[in-house]
Amino acid sequence: MSELLAVALVCAATLTARDCSRDTALDVIVSPAHSPMECVMHAQASAAAAGLPGGEGRYLKITCEHRTRVAAVPGEP
Repeated sequence: MSELLAVALVCAATLTARDCSRDTALDVIVSPAHSPMECVMHAQASAAAAGLPGGEGRYLKITCEHRTRVAAVPGEP
């Protein structure tokens, strides 16, 4: 399993890059990546394929995150 996640955020142009996050983005695309370079490439390619890159009134922000593990709850699938 990949330890990195490529995250493409489409944010409103009225939002600063610092404030652009998963919570404030207009659209979010997440995909696994195996290296930092792959992370950037995957995020850009995923956003372009979905037709999400910036445009009038919005911009694309690319981030790479470490995958977090969530402990399983006993009795749940």
